[in-house]
Amino acid sequence: MEHHVSFLFHPVNALISLVLGAPPQWWQKAMGVAGEEGIWLPDHVVMALLVVATIGALLGVVRRRLSLEKPSTLQQILEVLVAGLRNMCNDVIGHHAGARFVPFIAALTFFIFISNFFGLIFFLQPPTANTSTTFALSITAFLFYNIVAVGHHGVIGWLKHFAGPVWWLAPLMLPVEIISHLARVLSLALRLFGNIFGEHTASGIFFAMVPFVIPWAMMGLGVVGTTIQTFIFIMLTSVYISEAVAEEH
Repeated sequence: MEHHVSFLFHPVNALISLVLGAPPQWWQKAMGVAGEEGIWLPDHVVMALLVVATIGALLGVVRRRLSLEKPSTLQQILEVLVAGLRNMCNDVIGHHAGARFVPFIAALTFFIFISNFFGLIFFLQPPTANTSTTFALSITAFLFYNIVAVGHHGVIGWLKHFAGPVWWLAPLMLPVEIISHLARVLSLALRLFGNIFGEHTASGIFFAMVPFVIPWAMMGLGVVGTTIQTFIFIMLTSVYISEAVAEEH
């Protein structure tokens, strides 16, 4: 299948090359674009940067127009979204601990949803259809909840969780728990990648076959899929955080 890139891929790389010159080989190897002349950044990185810029612009507009008397439609939508995330965190993590994790969960929500939504726009590419992006997200979630657990229980207290409820089960429980936690990185990354890549690929195929009818139905399903995959990722992350701060550990 022909490899498609976003409309920003070549202009962004051309601009960087104009400013910095030709990319060194070690950089291209690190970015996974070795042998591609004049390419500084792969397309999923360009799209991820666009997602960050979009979120920054969106929040900047809302911040400048904040109003208690006459809130804009965008402000009301964001308020409902943040309130929903706060309620979810309180329900899953706990009323005494959930609120402080809302910023992290909200950041994941905005980034993943907009990244997924890019797959519904024909001249863009979803960053989450690349395993580099999804593994970066899953590793970030993994590191975050483990850092939270160490901060809450201490290193020894968190390690006791891996040893199981009784000491004589530790040789069995320790490798099982370690594998279980590492598998979370794999499951979060591959689930998100597989669904978004599949939806984006299927939409592209149907658009090529029937340009004006079926793609609209696929886009409707894509919006639903985009929302569901975002929710699954943040819900599982919230569950992992709740385990990290649970007192019974």
